[in-house]
Amino acid sequence: MTEGPIALYAGFDPTGPSLHIGHLVPAYAMAHLQHAGHKPIILMGGGTARIGDPSGSSEIRKMMRYERIDEHIVTLKPQIAKLVDFENALVLNNADWLSNLNYIDFLRDIGRHFSVNRMLTFDAYKQRLEKGLSFIEFNYQLLQSYDFLELYRRERCILQVGGDDQWGNIVAGIELIRRIEGIDVYGLTFPLITRSDGKKMGKTERGALFLEPSLTSVYDFYQYWRNIPDADIERFFLTFTFLPTDECHALGSTRESQINASKERLAFEITQLLHGSEEAQKAAEAAKAAFYGVGDPSGVPSTVIPKSTLESGINVLDLFANTSLCASKSDARRLVVQGGARISNKKIDNPEEVIGVDFLINGEMMLKAGKKRYFRIITQ
Repeated sequence: MTEGPIALYAGFDPTGPSLHIGHLVPAYAMAHLQHAGHKPIILMGGGTARIGDPSGSSEIRKMMRYERIDEHIVTLKPQIAKLVDFENALVLNNADWLSNLNYIDFLRDIGRHFSVNRMLTFDAYKQRLEKGLSFIEFNYQLLQSYDFLELYRRERCILQVGGDDQWGNIVAGIELIRRIEGIDVYGLTFPLITRSDGKKMGKTERGALFLEPSLTSVYDFYQYWRNIPDADIERFFLTFTFLPTDECHALGSTRESQINASKERLAFEITQLLHGSEEAQKAAEAAKAAFYGVGDPSGVPSTVIPKSTLESGINVLDLFANTSLCASKSDARRLVVQGGARISNKKIDNPEEVIGVDFLINGEMMLKAGKKRYFRIITQ
């Protein structure tokens, strides 16, 4: 890499309509390497997504319609483009070379280079053998290795980056290219990022921290970073922003009264990067409105209900269950009974309580779950 620019790639399988924050670590790596003058290749797994990668999965992945996979590719590309400059990168789809492979020829030319015994030494397969590993998934490593070979032949790509759950697949690709082409290529993997409190990075009460606003609102995305443990501030500045290293160290070393300002800066920088300045500003204003009563609350997740619903009265469990604060009425009941529910700053601890118009303030009410989660009810 010191001798000149190299071509490198990372693969993104479109198995869902959105990436989550954990998917982005290889994309950040590609962005840094792109800034250093190297050529990134974003490989959309339109072919490999048809069978599913057993790596990092405890269950057999469901088969998806090809049309759905193509739809996901359309939504994922702009998310990756938030980090990697597509004007100076190559975007490919492995369906272009995988979908028309001849199975017999593939086994003769590629399959013969793989040892089943060797494949079973990789953690991804060992862990899945206990719960069941389908034959179709067992082929995934061959296809990802073939991707690396194809990208070497097409673009002289010599580096694959990915999460450490991809280690076995990347090593298999390195060995395949060495056997067929007689040259050395390389892999660069990153460990699963966990928080200092031991929680999985990007895991929220509502699930993964997605980039798609319909799955994780921009406000909730902002609040996730605003509420990280103090010990993670510097590391997350270094990992998830492009601020200068010295500034990351300085922001991460603040203490006491300044630590909240650093968290707000972290939340704003990451939200701005992945959702844009306008949305980041709205989320920051909404947080101030929810927590301090100042600022514009429009960025807080909300829903509109008829005022007549409140005039008739609505049970508190039904109200909370129809927001993103609670997944069900039983979830809402636990929240209320445990004393974590508030409406317009009034504590609600009776699961039978009926909520009426007396809770409205200027035609709205603010629901609160626990210490940090808010939702607006707007009447019309």
